[in-house]
Amino acid sequence: MQYKVIQRILGLLLMTFSLTMLPPILVGWVMGDPVLAPFWEGFALVLLSGLFMWLPVRRERGELRSRDGFLIVVLFWTVLGISGAVPFILSDSVEISVTDAVFESVSGLTTTGATVIIGLDSLPRSILFYRQELQWLGGMGIIVLAVAILPMLGVGGMQLYRAETPGPMKDAKLTPRITETAKLLWYIYLALTLLCTLAYRLAGMDWFDAVSHSFTTVAIGGFSTHDSSLGAFDSSAIEAVAIVFMLLSGINFALHFIAWRSINILGYWRDSEFRTYISLMLGLSVVSTLYLFHTETHPEIGEALRHSLFHVVSIGTTTGFTTTGYSQWPGFLPVLLLFASFVGGCAGSTAGGMKVIRFLLLVKQGMREVSRLIHPNARISIKINRHPLPENVVEAVWGFFSVYIAVFVMFMLVLMARGHDQITSFSAVAATLNNLGPGLGEVAASFATMDDFSKWWLCLTMLMGRLELFTMLVILTPAFWRK
Repeated sequence: MQYKVIQRILGLLLMTFSLTMLPPILVGWVMGDPVLAPFWEGFALVLLSGLFMWLPVRRERGELRSRDGFLIVVLFWTVLGISGAVPFILSDSVEISVTDAVFESVSGLTTTGATVIIGLDSLPRSILFYRQELQWLGGMGIIVLAVAILPMLGVGGMQLYRAETPGPMKDAKLTPRITETAKLLWYIYLALTLLCTLAYRLAGMDWFDAVSHSFTTVAIGGFSTHDSSLGAFDSSAIEAVAIVFMLLSGINFALHFIAWRSINILGYWRDSEFRTYISLMLGLSVVSTLYLFHTETHPEIGEALRHSLFHVVSIGTTTGFTTTGYSQWPGFLPVLLLFASFVGGCAGSTAGGMKVIRFLLLVKQGMREVSRLIHPNARISIKINRHPLPENVVEAVWGFFSVYIAVFVMFMLVLMARGHDQITSFSAVAATLNNLGPGLGEVAASFATMDDFSKWWLCLTMLMGRLELFTMLVILTPAFWRK
């Protein structure tokens, strides 16, 4: 393990992250917000911390190995969550504990959207913007950003990229050079953000809300500048914009690149994961609409369609925006939507969950096992986009699924041991491990009422979900630390 090289890179990344505290200062200055000192102080503190970490080892060089990349990612996201909490801790406008500040920061950076802050409508604009900005940076992954803008990482950047990007097949690159791939992803991400901002503005938001909500829509984050989320606007046009961009952000960004390069959108439909993704969203929307209409929760079919479609896309893509109290919907609907978040969006997107491609492979593997019962000697391959997959990919998906369930059960049992009821424990772990945000029961509106231990426990859950379990778990194995 190249500890000095790791220390040097971690210091550089921290200094880079300190710059994220400057935009809220500009926003506050433009909008006449007096709460700027916490960001100046936070900027200086994080910058100096990174500088002191970097200076002693500034001349250390070395090619990163896979193990180095995994350790950097885990350390950086852990340190990042703590560093991002500094403005919340220093601000007198947000009266929360250190535990709550770290929870809010980790929730933002992991694009979970679970909040402990109540009274968003009365907070300074600089604080509100900072929350939204955290999710925007976490959406594509600040490690990918670092690989794009820090050429001093050299070829070792691939190890960071592989440890950070979601999905079962992490070695695929859109361009030959990893830095160019990372830059390309950010160009697409930025373009979607700009388009989303303009669409929200045309739909009726002011510029501040349009920019702020575009950050968390494209990031599949779900933070809002209002306590009632997008329900504060009560606008079908704004909800329609959110639906479109949540769906777009839940698609594999490689497909966006291919469509842009070829000027042809047919490439989307040729992708098996995309077809499954859209089919799931449509199917869940139909079921939800009919059940809301049948139970007269929304007596008019148009209103039932409006609310069901919005919440299916929001929860299904793990964004977490709400317009009504979906947790109070009748029957099985709240649990159905929560289960949809386990699938999440596509691999290579900003969404959370296990990813649609893994869900599709699990279904195909199940169908293959049924076929083998009928034809025990047949050689049946699993295909994606008409191409057979290597068996090691299928095995990796089964391994991921089993670990996902085991981790979920363990974290849920610990919350239950802390005295939380079954619905709250189940939904709190589902909402954080899937990077969803809102849960059911005690955590339907916020996580403010949970005890400190449970919040730290759920911070770990959010980090594990954001880094897809194995990146976190691998550093806990004895083999990882052997020379």
